[in-house]
Order: sequence, then structure tokens, then C-alpha cells
Amino acid sequence: MANPNQEIKYTKIFINNQFVDAVSGKTFPTVNPSTGKKLADIAEGDKADVDLAVKAAKAAFERSSTWRQMDASARGLLLWKLSSLMERDANTLASLESLDNGKPFPNAMYDVQGSIKTLRYYAGLADKVGGDTMPSDGPHFSYTRKEPVGVVGQIIPWNYPLAMLSWKWGPALAAGCTIVMKPAEQTPLTALYMAALSKEAGFPDGVINMVPGYGPTAGGAISSHLDIRKVAFTGSVEVGKIIMAAAATSNLKKVSLELGGKSPLVICEDANVDEAATIAYMAVFENQGQCCIAATRTFVHESIYDKFVQKASELAKARKVGNPFTAGTVHGPQIDDTQYKKILGYIEVGQKEGAKLVTGGKAVGTEGYFIEPTIFANVTDEMTIAKEEIFGPVQSIIKYSTLDEAIERANNTSFGLAAGIVTKDINKALTFSHAVEAGSVWVNTYLAVVNQAPFGGYKQSGIGRELGKDSLEGYLETKSVTVRLPSKV
Repeated sequence: MANPNQEIKYTKIFINNQFVDAVSGKTFPTVNPSTGKKLADIAEGDKADVDLAVKAAKAAFERSSTWRQMDASARGLLLWKLSSLMERDANTLASLESLDNGKPFPNAMYDVQGSIKTLRYYAGLADKVGGDTMPSDGPHFSYTRKEPVGVVGQIIPWNYPLAMLSWKWGPALAAGCTIVMKPAEQTPLTALYMAALSKEAGFPDGVINMVPGYGPTAGGAISSHLDIRKVAFTGSVEVGKIIMAAAATSNLKKVSLELGGKSPLVICEDANVDEAATIAYMAVFENQGQCCIAATRTFVHESIYDKFVQKASELAKARKVGNPFTAGTVHGPQIDDTQYKKILGYIEVGQKEGAKLVTGGKAVGTEGYFIEPTIFANVTDEMTIAKEEIFGPVQSIIKYSTLDEAIERANNTSFGLAAGIVTKDINKALTFSHAVEAGSVWVNTYLAVVNQAPFGGYKQSGIGRELGKDSLEGYLETKSVTVRLPSKV
């Protein structure tokens, strides 16, 4: 049951299975985006706290430690136990997520259930990580081992706090790594609650550490730490580049990055307009548009363009904006004042550059950071709203004539995270799917992210993959072992 008055139990840094104050004694506020008011003061970690967390994680990774000596199947059972505790506390986690992030409670609960499934997927993979044997010339026996990288740093965003935590904890723990994580400063509450659940589940001291704080201080310390062997980050391209540079200039640690997007969704002339408009509506307005894969470039064939714009407008106008704990709300606030002002600024630029504002475009209410679902028509490729990631509830509907043209224009971006097509023609679907430069492609659907399939981007949308078996590789080293035999066998 949704609880808008959910108690906030955990506000401190979590190191070595203990909640502690920041070394500096500093705190920072976390704010309810529905009201703009403070929810709690959170311990503000920085380099000193990251050093302590890494020290704990490094000790937990020692060859003789409980964690390193634990069977892989036992690691899987711990992940499953953690997921079961999440199931027990699902209402608490969802309520905290809605309070801290602003997403409607049913959406927050959906994220909780999805995160449970993610951890269970990796619980099942924990004892399926293995090497190979291969024929060797001469009297030799050769094989490979898959070994955990070691201490890993993980920096997660504010748009899907709990989901992003599970995407990173799952493969890292299944592989046998130890973790120092920094949650987004806007949304630390569920991450700290999960830290408490990890202790209850039985993870040994130092395996999981949580250091809330700001990007330049806590995040910077993780990215440049000499004892962290891999850093995983989800967020903006700008910060991804900073992290990659820090990783390179410190100890050449491994890097995986899931960054921004300006994803295209192509609506073909043979599509059912009502169905296509509904797919596009969900593709852009889900999570208040604060979604890296949001299909903010909606390419619509010229023959159905006007009819599509009309249907899209009807859907956007009917979308209920309001308090995330109010029944029927499907659209909550933006995350904070900075993002709120940025989105309204893009809407203003769109109008100045000549796009037609079909619906929305204004702030909602006098409290919190609410913005109307917004649709622009007559958008051209050179407009700012068609090129830059807005990360808000703004749909740009763009006209095209041929599929080849749509593919070329869809690929004319520095991003490549996701793409989609709506068509009844399998040849069009396959042509687009194979030609578009994106890590995930959806046909006659969108946002269909599944634990079993890898997720990541082309070009500046990132490096490496999350989810699926592929994500494990980023947390593993491959070791080759060759043994001389008495004779060729």
C-alpha cells in the first residue's frame, strides 16, 4: 500500500555493514520533487569516505575472505535472499521511491518488482560463469578461468534509482566482485534502504558499500581511485567523459558507460494510427520523459502525419498530471528545479525556432516541479529540440517521405541508445532494425527492456552492455592457464 508518510530510517553512509556519519560530518538535503520540500538530511560522503569504503571492499576481496571462499551457488542464494527481502518490503521501497523521485506509486512498484526479477536473474547466473578448454599444440593442456575483477565502483542516476542499482549489483555480485556505490544525490533513499537489506540478507562485511554524495567529490573519488578496478556509470554524456578520463589517468580501470539518447521511433504509412500513437505516447512520456531511451524523435510518414498528430495530442491532453500518491495519477513531477527549468527552456527554444506547439508547454501548479506533457509538430532536424536530449515530457513529431530517408535521418545523431519502428511489413521492420545505429531496437512496441537481453548504446550513448549474460563480462577477467603434460594425449 502506498504510504506518502513513509518513515525514512537510513540517512547515513554504509561501510563494512555499518551505517556511519561522513568523516567531514557534512550532510545534504534530499527533496520531494512533488513539493520542493526537504525529506531528510543525508550524510555527504567525499574522498575520505570513499577511501574507507574501498578499504572495506578490498579487505572483503582478499583471497582468504569469506566472500572469496564462498561457493558461486552460495552467492546466488544471497542474491535470491536479498530479492525476497525486497519482496517483503516492496511497499516501503516503492513509497520511498515515489517520495524521493516523484514517479507515481504504481510505476515505483513496477520498478521494485522489476528489480526483484533482475536480482533473481543474476542469482541464477552466479554458478553458470565458467571458462573453456581448448586444443593446444604440443604436450600442453590449456584452459581459461573467469575471475572477478575485484573492487568495482558504481555510480547510478536519479531517474530509475532502484532499477539501476539492481542492474549493477546483480552482475557484479554474481561475478564475485565487491562494490562501492554512489547513488544520485537527488535520490539516495532506496539505495540506503537496500544497503540495510543486504546486511540482513547475509552479505559479508565490506562486500557492499554505499557512499551518498555529490558527483565531483564522491563520484570523482570513485572514478580516480587506484584500488578500484572497474567503474560503471549511468548518466549524461558530459559526466561519462569525465569519468572515462579519470579512469584513464588513474589506473586504467575498466569502464562501462550507459549514457544519453535521442532515440527515433519511425511510424510507417501502413501502421494503425491509434496503435502507433499509443506506442509513441508511452515511448516519450514514461517516467515524465526522464528516460535515456525515450523516443523523443517521432518520425511519421507524410501520408498519415496530420491524423497522427491529432491522436497524439488527444493522448497527451488526457494524461493525468499530479501527486504520485493520488489514485489515477500517471505523470508526476520532474526531479528537481534544475531539470524543471531546463525543460521549460527547451520548450521556449522550440517555439522560437519555429516548431508548432500542439499541446502542453506550461508548468502545472505552484508547488513542486510539474510540467504538462508537451507535443511539437512541424519539427525539423536542425532544430535544437530535435538534436539535444531534453530529458523531459517533450515529443517532437517529424515528417518523412521514404524509409531510406527516415533511416538516414534517424542515424544523423551522436547518440545510439535505442530505436523503434511501427509497421505491418516485416521487410521494413528488418531493414530498419539492421540499418539503424542503436543498441536496442523495438518493432511494434517500445521500452521492452528485458533482463535476458543486453542493453547499451552505440556512439556516444555508451560503452559496454548491461543486463543479460553480456553484462557479466565487464565484471570478469579471463585468465589463460597452460599446463605441460608428460606426453601428447
